[in-house]
Amino acid sequence: MPGLTLGDTIPDLEADSTHGRIKLYDFIGDSWAIIFSHPGDFTPVCTTELGKMAAYAKEFEKRGVKLVGLSCDDVQSHKEWMKDIEAYTPGCKVTYPILADPNREIIKQLNMVDPDKKDSSGNQLPSRALHIVGPDKKVKLSFLYPESTGRNMDEVVRVLESLQKAAKHKVVTPANWKPGDPVVISPSVSNEQAKEMFPQGFETADLPSKKDYLRFTKV
Repeated sequence: MPGLTLGDTIPDLEADSTHGRIKLYDFIGDSWAIIFSHPGDFTPVCTTELGKMAAYAKEFEKRGVKLVGLSCDDVQSHKEWMKDIEAYTPGCKVTYPILADPNREIIKQLNMVDPDKKDSSGNQLPSRALHIVGPDKKVKLSFLYPESTGRNMDEVVRVLESLQKAAKHKVVTPANWKPGDPVVISPSVSNEQAKEMFPQGFETADLPSKKDYLRFTKV
């Protein structure tokens, strides 16, 4: 589906939300942001997901991330639904805003439409989409899930940390990387530069090609 993708700048949307009228750029400021859509209020998978987002809110906050939820239902519906979300996830409060998009305009601009799903009136519904947005307001990573599959919040935290480390240290993260594991020095960094940038040292994998492109370090 054509539309917003990696590297694109998100639009400066303005919408009603559970926190009142929000202008997206003003709300995000200079922070990272996670914008996530869900197919509908009072639905089972979405209730568990938004509860988990609330449970992980402090993890995102300490990484400098603003959370923004989105659904096609109206604000009053969102507020009523939040009671179920918080009851299902004891001890957690939905402190992030949930945008209302009754006209399906925002989901189109953010490329969050599920082309195969419509409501009883024939209107398009959001996919289970998530964009991680950098301080420059550009999309750094996107997840796109079907209605039937809930997101894994540990994976959201994992890829967020990977993106933030890459942005700060000129490193990349290998397969199955977890926070705390060694990272790989970017191929764009020479060995001489690496010695200056990573005084803690690095280890180079001994490969048959004898090329020294796989260099591990800790940051």
